[in-house]
Amino acid sequence: MNDKETSDAMNDFNQRYIAARRAVIAQDLRRLNPMQRQAAMTTEGPLLLLAGAEALILSILAGCETEDGIRNRERPGSGSTPLSGTIHMAGSTSMEKLTDALAESFMEKYPDVRVVIRYTGSSAGIAAVAEGTADIGLSSRSLGQEERAGGMVENLVALEGIAVCVDAGNPVEGLTEEQLAGIYGGKIRNWSQLGGGDLPIVTVGREAGSGTRWAFETYLGMEDQCTYANEMDSAGAVLARVAATPGAVGYLAVDLVTEDVKVLSLEGNVPGGEAVREGSYRIWSPYVMATMGEISGQDMLIQEWFAFVYGQEGREVAE
Repeated sequence: MNDKETSDAMNDFNQRYIAARRAVIAQDLRRLNPMQRQAAMTTEGPLLLLAGAEALILSILAGCETEDGIRNRERPGSGSTPLSGTIHMAGSTSMEKLTDALAESFMEKYPDVRVVIRYTGSSAGIAAVAEGTADIGLSSRSLGQEERAGGMVENLVALEGIAVCVDAGNPVEGLTEEQLAGIYGGKIRNWSQLGGGDLPIVTVGREAGSGTRWAFETYLGMEDQCTYANEMDSAGAVLARVAATPGAVGYLAVDLVTEDVKVLSLEGNVPGGEAVREGSYRIWSPYVMATMGEISGQDMLIQEWFAFVYGQEGREVAE
């Protein structure tokens, strides 16, 4: 698979992703092209289910790049100059756990490399790459048309489920899609309408520009139409507010959920790797590491980062 074919496959995935969200179609591997879908089902190709991160990781097959790609270039440790320098990343707070783990392992492998990460939100991270203040933008949403037109490239690394959470004392166990839309549309205002106690619903969400908010609202078909009592600037802030507020409901990446909150089922399904993979749980967001231009056009350090993330070492870290 050459660079163009890889790019086309990712663009195809993105188009299917948007179409599925807008139509509220089951969000599963059927959106991939036949080659990607078959690879995912055999777990030997571009997609691999991560048990630890509960995500789907894209992995470049060994030996599939051309002579201009990552696999066939001279790699550190094979007689070349030792890898050194600094990688600057900025973006999604939802990607913090996965990215921190990858960065720590990468720096252990290459002691002369520093990975500096600022968790500023998806849109801010993409903007940082466009402005030249970051090498990689971490985004939990797909790139917009204008961002792509400006030369930004969407390097999809994972799909992560988005959990709908309430405070631990809430007796409600699950919601339907219609009920969830009613809550965030302002039509359902009290938990007693959903079989819970007589308690006002406090809607918590992310700030404008958040990739997780984009994914959640797109899933509901309510982009920029949701009503929020509290808009938080990080996934951790959402978690803390929901945990501390009776009657609160919020959303965040599954990987960041703690025992401080209660996760609700949606249409009888709970979020998790298998549920996302099979399409039974339908709220998820992409994890993107955006670059200005294709990976093959980046400097050696950035190329080596992606070779690590997409390779066996990256998969082992995530697991």
